[in-house]
Amino acid sequence: MIIGIDDTDSREGMCTTYLGALLMEELQQYGSVREYPLLVRLNPTIPYKTRGNACVGISIGTHCPDKVMEHVISKVAAMSAMECDMTNPGVVFVQDDEAGRVRDVLGTFFQRAVREVLSIEEAKSIIADIGLHSRGFKNGRGLIGALAACGALLNTGWDHTFEYIAYRQRDKWGTPRNVYKESFFAADDATYPATWDTVDISNELVVCVPHSPDPVLYGIRGRDPFVVKTAAEMIVSEPMERSCIYCTNQGTDMHLIPMDSIFGIKEMQSYIVSGLVSCNPFTIAGGHTIFSISDSSGVSIECAAFEPTKGFRSLVRKLVQGDVVKVYGSFMNKTLNIEKIEVISLVPLVVFHNPECPSCGKRMGSAGRGQGYRCKKCGTRSSSLVQVHQKREIGPGIYEVPPCARRHLAKPLIRMQPSNSKIFPSR
Repeated sequence: MIIGIDDTDSREGMCTTYLGALLMEELQQYGSVREYPLLVRLNPTIPYKTRGNACVGISIGTHCPDKVMEHVISKVAAMSAMECDMTNPGVVFVQDDEAGRVRDVLGTFFQRAVREVLSIEEAKSIIADIGLHSRGFKNGRGLIGALAACGALLNTGWDHTFEYIAYRQRDKWGTPRNVYKESFFAADDATYPATWDTVDISNELVVCVPHSPDPVLYGIRGRDPFVVKTAAEMIVSEPMERSCIYCTNQGTDMHLIPMDSIFGIKEMQSYIVSGLVSCNPFTIAGGHTIFSISDSSGVSIECAAFEPTKGFRSLVRKLVQGDVVKVYGSFMNKTLNIEKIEVISLVPLVVFHNPECPSCGKRMGSAGRGQGYRCKKCGTRSSSLVQVHQKREIGPGIYEVPPCARRHLAKPLIRMQPSNSKIFPSR
């Protein structure tokens, strides 16, 4: 049997992965639980999400499925943050004899849930048509993620990474976390690039410790279970209650839809799209850097490196009108939020200077409207400005935002496969 669970947390506390970790232990009384549960990040632009828009999936071999379903539903009912209007838990079960006939349908649903905006009605309709056991609480929005988690468990060929999550003791929830900052930098130094997003070197920040009042103490992300566990063993912190290693689609770019044209992109979806820089970058109040790109379709879109991307904005400001770029990010409120950018080609950067006097070497001044330029000292004249090609301060290649601004699903450049493009990781 496979089990999908979603939407048990709130902005004020709880965590669906914590519930998953508890069930991984408790369900062992009913059978054999697969070693690594799934942590699936869904569409990051969904407005209904609480924090990271994550659902979990668990696989168990059991001879008492009814007891498993009763236990899971009871646990979800007891531990979910039901008092929050945004919390609408959902649980879906797929038994072994159902797996073959639902694999393709749920696999497609899983892929769409990561990229698109899906409705509660569609999820309920699929559950009813297939005849799956499920339970939705309140408006049942969590059935979307629960169904997607089942689809991910049934279709395991997708790119994946791992995360070791440490959980706090119950009496510590909602209080400041007691962690030794230097230990995270030491763990990162010992395991990077096999682990990533533990710390942000450039901004001197620990980024794997949340600030919300939920049960998570910290999370270490990496390429395999061994390396994330190795890094976690180097962390010095308050005592933890338990830990769990999840297999996950984090760091995979699964949310991004490649587009041949800007035309046709939709709100609340994420894209890879190319275009010509049609408006020089400029910075607005709040420190956000904005520019526009356009393509042969005649459509242009605004792209933004928001203030949390820190030094990445300095890179974006080096673009000029006419450069060709490929932008990776989510499209919301008519603006594409940049996660990565590939500089494909650069136009020459030309500036014009007053000519130099050939006699004394000083810059000439204007001799008056329409009269060219004249050296005040020597009287030497020239009729036109001097054209100078400046060296560009940016080169072709792929650049990324720093770890402190990286989304869960965004693939770090250290995971990118070798290609014709040079990569410039954030460290």
